[in-house]
Amino acid sequence: MINLDTSSFQSASRAVLSFLHRQLGFDLWMVTRVAGSDWIVLQTEGRHPEIAPSKVYRWSDSFCSEMAKGNGPRVAPRSDLVPAYANSPIGRELQVKAYIGSPLFGTDGRLFGTLCAIHPAPRPESIVQAQSMVDLFGQLLSTILQLELKATDAARQTERLTIEALTDTLTKTYNRRGWDRLLSSEEERCSRFGHPAAVLVIDLNGLKRINDTQGHASGDALIMRAAASLRRATRATDIVARLGGDEFGILAVECDRDCSDILLQRIRAVLVEDNVSASVGLSMRTPSQGLAHAWSEADQRMYAEKRSQRNADAAEAHA
Repeated sequence: MINLDTSSFQSASRAVLSFLHRQLGFDLWMVTRVAGSDWIVLQTEGRHPEIAPSKVYRWSDSFCSEMAKGNGPRVAPRSDLVPAYANSPIGRELQVKAYIGSPLFGTDGRLFGTLCAIHPAPRPESIVQAQSMVDLFGQLLSTILQLELKATDAARQTERLTIEALTDTLTKTYNRRGWDRLLSSEEERCSRFGHPAAVLVIDLNGLKRINDTQGHASGDALIMRAAASLRRATRATDIVARLGGDEFGILAVECDRDCSDILLQRIRAVLVEDNVSASVGLSMRTPSQGLAHAWSEADQRMYAEKRSQRNADAAEAHA
């Protein structure tokens, strides 16, 4: 008997994984997330020395990617006899000989991830009869997931409205306190659903010189122009904040590597169009380290770009 807690996708996933592990065996059952080229393990039941929550693999290397494309069956008692699975890099790396998988879908109908299981030895052919049960649980988890993702989107919008007071008076972007609170809330969502995200740090070049030579009114005008540029370059779902005097942060929500690269190019282009000189650093969130680490890494990359630009300017001045 299954005691299914449907109050959240996480709790429902735990219950389903526990039930399937008891009923069907298999060394390891997983709920996973597909994010761009990454295949992220969200939850597990059972044991495997190589696999744990937050572990990231290449999606294209997995059995689940072949299953989702229809290249292999959802239940494979002898996965080593299925060419698509036998040739999978993960199958060779993890010594998988039996596989079960079912897709999970998000609110837009696209693949969110999978409910799946692996085992190091072949399983009886009778296990094929479990496909309808596994698919039913996959559909159930997809429904719970979709409802929770919709609720999460609504909560995100409400959250931003409630902290509207935590804005920078000059730029009307979020201030440091607002940034900290929103970053923390988004980290919780990323951890729960495996959402990809990116952090960008932007530091204006030459603000002190402008303040010293043209006055603080000119410096403020530059800061406001930069803020407007960043808001124009980012998506409505992204968070733009003024972190300090001449430093801005951007949290790109549910944004994978391809998305973040496009966003970075757009930000650089808009800053040039608006005659704003700035150094930019970008870092992707990783499941094992989170958004705080991505922010720190983006900050370091921004300063590295700033030093490189200063060195180039100095070399040009002495040429």
